[in-house]
Amino acid sequence: MPHLLLLLWELGKNLIWSGDRGFGPVDTLIGIEFSFAAVLWRWPKRPAWHFVTLPFDVADEVEDVVAERGGFDSVRVEVRVGASVWLTSMFPSRGNQSLILPVKRQVRDENLLSEGDEATFFVRVL
Repeated sequence: MPHLLLLLWELGKNLIWSGDRGFGPVDTLIGIEFSFAAVLWRWPKRPAWHFVTLPFDVADEVEDVVAERGGFDSVRVEVRVGASVWLTSMFPSRGNQSLILPVKRQVRDENLLSEGDEATFFVRVL
């Protein structure tokens, strides 16, 4: 039995826990896709900018798997909503206590989204 425990320990060194997805190899976690529903809102100081706030549990999961950050502590992602796919970054927001995701005008127009609308987003960490 001790050999089995040692083997499990050795295997576990290169694994990381990812919520309900269980354990996965550290180097394959980038590319994990998260999905969530969120309501579109406008940035008060720049009304042309629209965002969604990630639910706390999704933001926590993203925080757990992201090793490298960009400027302003950003997380590079590929996003899909409706038929639109685009590359952007998510940013931490102290006011929302979560990550926020910008939704550009072209995407809002293509999917008939405006402030207050709820949509399902699929986000893949890059």
